Amino acid sequence: MELFDNLLLGLSTALQWNNLLYCLFGVLVGTAIGVLPGIGPIPTVALLLPFTFGMEPSSAFIMLAGIFYGAQYGGSTTAILVNVPGETSSVVTCLDGHQMAQKGQAGLALAIAAISSFFAGTVATLVIAMMAAPLATLALKFTAVEYFSLLVLGLIAAVVLAHGSVVRALAMVVLGLLLGSVGIDVSSGISRMTFGLPELGDGLDFVPIAMGLFGLGEIIASLGRPQGRPVVVASRIRDLMPSWKQLREAFPAMVRGTSIGSMLGVLPGGGAALPPFTAYALEKKLAKDPSRFGKGAIEGVAGPEAANNAGAQTSFIPLLTLGIPANALMALMVGALMMHGIQPGPQIMTEQPVLVWGVIASMWVGNLMLLVINLPLIGIWVRMLKIPYRLMFPSIVLFCCIGTYGIANNMFNVWMMLGFAVVGYFFIKVGVEAAPLLLGLVLGPQLEENFRRAMLLSDGDFTVFVRSPISAVILAVVFVLLLAMLSPAILRKREEAFVE
Repeated sequence: MELFDNLLLGLSTALQWNNLLYCLFGVLVGTAIGVLPGIGPIPTVALLLPFTFGMEPSSAFIMLAGIFYGAQYGGSTTAILVNVPGETSSVVTCLDGHQMAQKGQAGLALAIAAISSFFAGTVATLVIAMMAAPLATLALKFTAVEYFSLLVLGLIAAVVLAHGSVVRALAMVVLGLLLGSVGIDVSSGISRMTFGLPELGDGLDFVPIAMGLFGLGEIIASLGRPQGRPVVVASRIRDLMPSWKQLREAFPAMVRGTSIGSMLGVLPGGGAALPPFTAYALEKKLAKDPSRFGKGAIEGVAGPEAANNAGAQTSFIPLLTLGIPANALMALMVGALMMHGIQPGPQIMTEQPVLVWGVIASMWVGNLMLLVINLPLIGIWVRMLKIPYRLMFPSIVLFCCIGTYGIANNMFNVWMMLGFAVVGYFFIKVGVEAAPLLLGLVLGPQLEENFRRAMLLSDGDFTVFVRSPISAVILAVVFVLLLAMLSPAILRKREEAFVE
């Protein structure tokens, strides 16, 4: 009964007219940026963070969450029609979705993608609702000792699942932790790495760094990439309603994709690409005739699209229950929570039930909006691809500067954002993923605070981390992950998986 009461509380929040409008705005913006290659949900959420200052926390989060899962929908549209994935998570949809479009089945591919995403979104919303309360109850048993170990696990898992070299990912986490320690130490009052600048006394502001690294850095890199004119499939989009036979063919793949996405989405550092690629590999393995894949197999669209959307939504579970971000976008959400004066952590479900359950219920409402409005708007999304990127860049930079300046009404944040934009561009050029840095920056202060509390509770005894059963299990998992990263065979398999 408690679950239904919580869902009713969430629906009463999500269905308020202002929240419905913010949800609609979020899913439309998300779809638009999902359509446009080079502007992903992470830069967009980073760019919009300052503009949520004056909003109610629940409204702000409903909008930001809508951008995230809306982008998953938008990416599949261009993947099918243009063979250009708007999002990394839509790359695999190109394989069979575009082949279907070339055979005159563009309408069917788009409909299957939309229905699979809606089905996965509905199931994932229920999974979040069912898992959230028990996990939050478990989380309430956590003291500083267990929470410190959990934060360590989050950071190490992010390294394991990050793209590229493990050493580089570890270095980025350490760099993020160092940046998170800048400012005046609240215990001793000693300035740390402030270089005499009063603006750094309160520490580095999270928003300008995120906007610079993920917003402007990505956009500068996009300007340097070749931008050929998109070629849209010539056949007319029709038959948007699949037959029962086609739905029966696609349904098992939808269920399997939803299961895979729901499980992998929870993993810290999993990213958006892991669930759809895993779902595609599974469908190909289970198929009676694997040679159909890559030539327009309906399961090759249904499975990855379901996994994609389910993974996007269940990545909210660690954030909403434990306060641990599963990926860079969730780290931005943690930053948004702190901007609104909400401390992320296990208590958030009991202290902010309207916010948490409102966001959960809004996910189902947003998915329904996407299913209803997206297919009729396909023509608009495709025409957006023809907008020259060089015309959008100046307006994006202007909005970035206004938003960053508005955080504290000073130019320091603007210069810091521009500086980190150069750093973000450099990371992209040398092939280093910046997401572990952001996780280190966000989790660093919490890691330090919980470590200090644990030491105070145990009178400086380090064995407290292995005497607590929960902490010992978590640290054992960390130890296994570290051993796995040292194994050449596992490292080789990891590299092969990312290359594939």
